[in-house]
Amino acid sequence: MSVIVTDKGFQAEDWTAPIVALTDLAGHQGAVDLAHTDDPAALAAQLDALHLIRVAFPAFNDGRAFTIARRLRMMGYTGRLRAKGPVIADQYAMARRVGFDEVEIPEEIAARQPAEQWAFRADWKSFDYQARLRA
Repeated sequence: MSVIVTDKGFQAEDWTAPIVALTDLAGHQGAVDLAHTDDPAALAAQLDALHLIRVAFPAFNDGRAFTIARRLRMMGYTGRLRAKGPVIADQYAMARRVGFDEVEIPEEIAARQPAEQWAFRADWKSFDYQARLRA
């Protein structure tokens, strides 16, 4: 089981439709799983039909999914963008800044890093060092 993290804290899963792998997307519309090694350009023609894109983080120290999220937003994707995997609370602000709307974490991480730790980082715009330097 997983826990969904948003700016409001821990949330219950509300996505009920199937989420398919990129290789199975041809016959399905709605939601897709991307691996950290997938090229988001493969979705360019289908971005308008997708309501959820979930990008895998294989490990908390592998940041390729951050780049994928940023590229998807730069390509014009406006739907739900979810990070999935062992993301840690310290990475939440960065995840939000690059375009993720939410993070899906394993229950083990949620137990080690309770909602309060994630909520502390929910005001992710305040953790922008450039804005603090300009002030």
